[in-house]
Amino acid sequence: MSSRVAITGIGVVSNAGLGTEAFWNSLICGVPEHGFHVKDFDPLPYFDGNAKEARRSDRFAQFALAAAHEATSQAGDFLDDLTSAGSWVGTGVGGLTTLENQVGVFAEKGPRRVSPFLVPMMMANAASASISMKYGLQGPCETTVTACAAGTHSIGRAAELIRNGKMKVMVTGGSEAAMTPVGSQGFINMTATSSEGISRPFDKERDGFLQSEGAGILVLEEWTYAESRGATILAELLGSGSTADAHHITAPAPGGNGAVRCMEAAITDAGLSPSDIAHINAHGTSTPLNDAAEAEAISKVFGESRPVVTGSKSVTGHALGAAGAIEAIAAILSIQNKKIPQTHGTVEVDPELAPIDLVVGSPRDWEPGPTLSNSFGFGGHNGTLVICPPSQ
Repeated sequence: MSSRVAITGIGVVSNAGLGTEAFWNSLICGVPEHGFHVKDFDPLPYFDGNAKEARRSDRFAQFALAAAHEATSQAGDFLDDLTSAGSWVGTGVGGLTTLENQVGVFAEKGPRRVSPFLVPMMMANAASASISMKYGLQGPCETTVTACAAGTHSIGRAAELIRNGKMKVMVTGGSEAAMTPVGSQGFINMTATSSEGISRPFDKERDGFLQSEGAGILVLEEWTYAESRGATILAELLGSGSTADAHHITAPAPGGNGAVRCMEAAITDAGLSPSDIAHINAHGTSTPLNDAAEAEAISKVFGESRPVVTGSKSVTGHALGAAGAIEAIAAILSIQNKKIPQTHGTVEVDPELAPIDLVVGSPRDWEPGPTLSNSFGFGGHNGTLVICPPSQ
């Protein structure tokens, strides 16, 4: 019999707020005035004030450590057996900020001026490794790189280690800091981003996503272990799904077929039926193709049961490999607050889309139940988590 997975800590660094309280307020109130960059972030507290060590860490790893600090502080003292605790943090591209900076150094000052810390700063596993070293976690320390699904896949894989009895605790999620001049221009040149600067998932006028950055970290624990130490259980991770479109490097499969199979796999893994799902935090990128495919997939899976749907990227923008973890935290906060935030920016749901019950205009009160968090990434990577209130 597999073990249940408790969520006992959550932490977030986002354009929408540093910490879960500020983040939740923005989900309700809308996009912050400063837009989609993380503002006023100081990494020093997460390196014990050691400025040298902070400088030797890429921004995406700094974000991960900050989010992990909040999550582990909330979870409390779970470190009784460090060999039974691990880290699994995903990213889309890793230390792009460092790489781009050092390419400039090479071009302007020559090869001998390239930093000897380039490789450890740019490597995609740096965030997961930093968390492992910070807290002494001696179990698996791994990284998933599946574009926009990386955070979701990481959480799902970490949960499997607990469900299978291999680990008692996993610190997991996703982190990204790819808003560099070249990185951002790549998205602009492929016409993936909004020309009007508005993220409006499923709106009839949607024209692309808005790139952002940040990190979301969760502490997962084996249920009876969390109970034995008196931890506050925020939610339960019931199941996960992962599929591939096997179709196109950037475009979703026709009819959202990969997303259909992913949601169905997650629901089955959770031991539920589609009619049990009350809410979906959609991938909802605000791009014409993705939103159409996801709406069709939701319609195919749920039919007339139509769970309530929201799109957090209307506020957070698209944080790429961190997006799934940040949105999983949004789903947990919706459960805790018994309120589903509206999809900001969306004025009129596209009538050409398959019908979905999208929250627009104002938040919606609800009686929390099983919730899906969807992530669909370039490369045809699909990931879905099933999260529910702890009492269920």
